[in-house]
Amino acid sequence: MFKISEERRRSFRFNLLIVVLLCIVCYVLFFASLGFITRHGQEIKVPDVTSRDVKSAKIMLEKMDFDVDVDSAYDPKAKPFVVLSQMPEVNAVVKKGRTVFLTINKAEPPLTPMPNLMNLSFRSASMILKSQKLMLGDTSYKPDIAKGAVLEQLYKGQPIRPGQMVPQGSRIDLVIGDGLGNTEFNVPDVIGMPYQEAATILGGTGLHFTTIWEGEITDSAAATVYNQSPKPMSELGAPNRIKEGDIIDIFIKQEATVEELEYNRNPTAVVE
Repeated sequence: MFKISEERRRSFRFNLLIVVLLCIVCYVLFFASLGFITRHGQEIKVPDVTSRDVKSAKIMLEKMDFDVDVDSAYDPKAKPFVVLSQMPEVNAVVKKGRTVFLTINKAEPPLTPMPNLMNLSFRSASMILKSQKLMLGDTSYKPDIAKGAVLEQLYKGQPIRPGQMVPQGSRIDLVIGDGLGNTEFNVPDVIGMPYQEAATILGGTGLHFTTIWEGEITDSAAATVYNQSPKPMSELGAPNRIKEGDIIDIFIKQEATVEELEYNRNPTAVVE
């Protein structure tokens, strides 16, 4: 039977002891360095740098051993280059060396297309302006049958068409329909007038009008209003009444006879 010598036994026990000791040392070193590797005990709170300018915000964060990553957006109510938001949030507990993401305000506003607000309600128009990062400017009211609807959209006092590019943060003024006015008056008599003169008179009374061109028009400036609806006079010979914001149709011809004009003005008149 094969026997192991005493010398070999001692050598085996010695080697086994060395291995065990090495395992213990590695185990102790691993767990001793684990705190250093994971930076255990080095958690700090993220400071509040919102509303600061980006330069001072970066200096503050870097002094606290944070890395900083900067992106940009635009807020018309904030100053250029100030911090709009941060991630992680204020007072979040994180480890040193963590990256803090900052969103700063651009110096120049980006352009955005003007939305089509015509005929929308005031509330809907306001929400769309906000979503496009445009600001609601002055609101005025105008007698119109479409009460509460947007009649005009203005930028710097001038009408602006949908799709036109404007800077974000621009003020957009709205003209809103106020329903038919309480003021009632006789229907203006524009029969026999040149088109431009009739348009001026009707616009000055707060009425809306639609223009219907009939026949061949060779000179629009000299074309004549030969009929209108409602007419100035009723079939009983009394003046017709109309309210502010109501609509009147005017019919235009290049030439009209005196008899035609008189009949359209007063159907009860006797034409010889």
